[in-house]
Amino acid sequence: MEIEIAQRVSTIKGCFPLMLELRPHLQLEGFVASVERMQRSTGYQLAVLTDGSVKAVAGFRVSEWLHTGRYLELEELVTQASERSRGYGGALFDWLCNYARDEKCNEVRLVSGVARERAHAFYQKKGMVFEAKYYSMCVK
Repeated sequence: MEIEIAQRVSTIKGCFPLMLELRPHLQLEGFVASVERMQRSTGYQLAVLTDGSVKAVAGFRVSEWLHTGRYLELEELVTQASERSRGYGGALFDWLCNYARDEKCNEVRLVSGVARERAHAFYQKKGMVFEAKYYSMCVK
């Protein structure tokens, strides 16, 4: 297994089929453009776990809040559907936690849709706790 940060367009494109499993509304060209724009503007990054082929992908960024300090925000974590429960997602999650420590983060945070019960069980097994409610509204 190898984990790297996607920096080349070819690596970003290689993440697309997996990201599509989690974000089915995406189109390849828009995905690459969005990742590149977010890399420049917000520090967004894609971590890619490969084991002969891409097995898991995580989108994340390091940020900071006044009340908790620095944190790693895990925005996407997806393992190839046919490869789930083989340790790839767990290995990538653990790598992200180590990355957060190296970046002097105090926490790893994420927002997960209320219906994603399998994901919630995974995160809780990894030691995460439910601590907040997330609210949003469309302003268009």
